[in-house]
Amino acid sequence: MLIEPRSRVRRPRSGVRSLKSAILNTAGSLAFVMLSSMAGAQSLSYTKGQDISPAYEGWEQASDGTKYFLFGYMNRNWEEEIDVPVGPENGFNSGGADQGQPTHFLPRRNRFVFRLKVPAGFTEKDELIWTLTTHGKTERAYATLRPDYVVDDVVKASETGALGAGTSSPEVRANTPPVVHIQEMKARSVKAGEPITLVTEVKDDGIPKSRGEGFAGAAVANTARLDAVAATGQSQNAQRPNRAMLPPSRVTVGKNVGLHLSWFMYRGPVGGKVTFDPPQVKAWEDTRAGANSPWAPIWSAPTLPADGKQPVQVTFSEPGTYVLRSLADDGALTAYDEVTIVVVR
Repeated sequence: MLIEPRSRVRRPRSGVRSLKSAILNTAGSLAFVMLSSMAGAQSLSYTKGQDISPAYEGWEQASDGTKYFLFGYMNRNWEEEIDVPVGPENGFNSGGADQGQPTHFLPRRNRFVFRLKVPAGFTEKDELIWTLTTHGKTERAYATLRPDYVVDDVVKASETGALGAGTSSPEVRANTPPVVHIQEMKARSVKAGEPITLVTEVKDDGIPKSRGEGFAGAAVANTARLDAVAATGQSQNAQRPNRAMLPPSRVTVGKNVGLHLSWFMYRGPVGGKVTFDPPQVKAWEDTRAGANSPWAPIWSAPTLPADGKQPVQVTFSEPGTYVLRSLADDGALTAYDEVTIVVVR
């Protein structure tokens, strides 16, 4: 707001004009405060206390013609992981409440988390609804077979940030998901607090190739800016700008590519916690600098063992039945295997 110097302020010539001016100034101030508050609210982020929005990602068709709905979710919290058992607060309107959806929800955006077969006789006019209630708020995702919701592997790679919006290449189109397998356990029943070792074997076609530099999230490489700096004719000894500090070169989410593995709890008892050793690469979109996440700036995929076998030690805090998911991600496409563990006292 601009304020004139006091010597230049003109006084109104009547009380009516003064009242009118006061009303207008008050209304303007209130509008400014309201707009400022709305802008501030939109930019706020929360560690906990916010709800989760289920997301319908689209539908895909397998090579045999079978159609599947794809779902994900947005947990509006940066730290809080929420448990919602299958039932009225986490269920579907058709085919039974349990359609393989998660009951343990990781923070922030999680895309293409699960898929379910489209019910027989389903038409473009029908809707399959996933209802999710968290922190007292109910939200729904509506799945349809509309043609504009069809998804393929290139769309998945683009949506998760491995590609720029609207880009593709023969290499990307030839990419196939990793192959992942959890080696058979001798015992699937363990005691709370006692660690067990799980081993996952991962294979991949090597596509896409790791970018090496490890810039994603808000620090996606802005090559145009670098080229502009180079074009100024600066000395070769001049320090190049820090790419991580440049503004993003695209508005879509950015992701570092490279084969990696992520273990996490997919289902479990309310309040149950699982500890993985070593700590796992995050399967959710953590875009903060320093995060162990493919979406974080200056991150690169860890080197997997030559035989593709990756062990992890797992400890459970509480008794109950847990479903653990081992997610293999080449940066563009994913595949997973799961194991169910019964934990006793």
